[in-house]
Amino acid sequence: MNLKPVPYICEMLTLSSRGQLMPPSPIRKLVPYAEAAKKRGTKVYHLNIGQPDIETPEQILDAVRHADFKVLEYSHSAGNESYRRKLVQYYKKNGIEVDHTQIIVTTGGSEAILFGFMACLDAGDEVIIPEPFYANYNGFAVAAGVKVVPVTSSIDTGFALPPISAFEKLVTPKTKAILICNPNNPTGYLYSREEMETLKQIVQKHNLYLFSDEAYREFCYGGENISAMHLPGIEENVILMDTISKRYSACGGRIGALVTKNKQVLESVLKFAQARLSPPSFAQILGEAAIDLPDNYFDATKAEYMKRRDVLVKRLNDMPGVTCPNPLGAFYAMARLPIDNADTFCQWLLESFSYNGQTIMLAPASGFYGTPGLGKNEVRLAYVLNVDDLNKAMDCLQQALKEYPGKK
Repeated sequence: MNLKPVPYICEMLTLSSRGQLMPPSPIRKLVPYAEAAKKRGTKVYHLNIGQPDIETPEQILDAVRHADFKVLEYSHSAGNESYRRKLVQYYKKNGIEVDHTQIIVTTGGSEAILFGFMACLDAGDEVIIPEPFYANYNGFAVAAGVKVVPVTSSIDTGFALPPISAFEKLVTPKTKAILICNPNNPTGYLYSREEMETLKQIVQKHNLYLFSDEAYREFCYGGENISAMHLPGIEENVILMDTISKRYSACGGRIGALVTKNKQVLESVLKFAQARLSPPSFAQILGEAAIDLPDNYFDATKAEYMKRRDVLVKRLNDMPGVTCPNPLGAFYAMARLPIDNADTFCQWLLESFSYNGQTIMLAPASGFYGTPGLGKNEVRLAYVLNVDDLNKAMDCLQQALKEYPGKK
């Protein structure tokens, strides 16, 4: 019997809906254009990403260099107990009373956010986030099947927390959480005690989780830093997400923490942590050593960032048509520019513009908003360069705003 071969029909493989929905990073999507500019010989000042140029403390690098072990083992899934006990001391200095069993060490603050979403929210649940917000919240939400519901803050009010009424309008049966970043990335806004009390009221009234991203706790330049864990009465609601990345200029270490007094959440998060086995071992050694840095370690760093902030904000507001609120925390500023489209402008800076052989890389703000159309003429700037380079970058921006074809 002769069997005829069945023709093979090659159909296009399809991506998951999750894969298709995953947004690109507004911070990193222009990297190819920056690389091309550098190949042309153009110097690029990077104000697009929060990569500090402050040196990682030598003593914590030494802790890694001199670590003495024969086998690089898995750590406990919740992180080394010795490190978690050290973190208890760190949080106590910041007015946060927890024990080591209420801390789960994560692979960066990113994993803490993702684990929080996965443990506390079901697919289709909603989380309200004041916008503009850290762009990767969108990516974590897509990965967890969660819907981000933005509540809009405005550059005209310095990005202050929207009123309770704005939150109330957005609460539905699917609403399970509010997420804040304090001090804020991308705006640099520092929430006041009154604003934190407002959030507490909403959380209590609707029985919501309060996710609090506190990656920039040390960098406050006016007013007090109120942690979500300073709010009595909502201890079971608060999920703190943290990281050493910015604090100690250790972004590549990828060490964060999820902290909560909610035992059920801890038990659930630990199962996700067990599934990924353990957080990075070398960086836990580094993080543990960092707790022993002197109490005045952050004084010089804060003073340096304040100096940079003052230069950046003044230079921006001195440019015709530019508005930049004065940020009170983190190391970011948002500016409104007299341009037609920030995405186009930021690409043009890298593709078509140079001033004295130099240009500037910014992050277009549209990617930090959840509401379509917002942030169209705004950019985020990270003041992570020294003052001399910041001034040169501002010279580039000032000239670019004169030459840009889509200026307003």
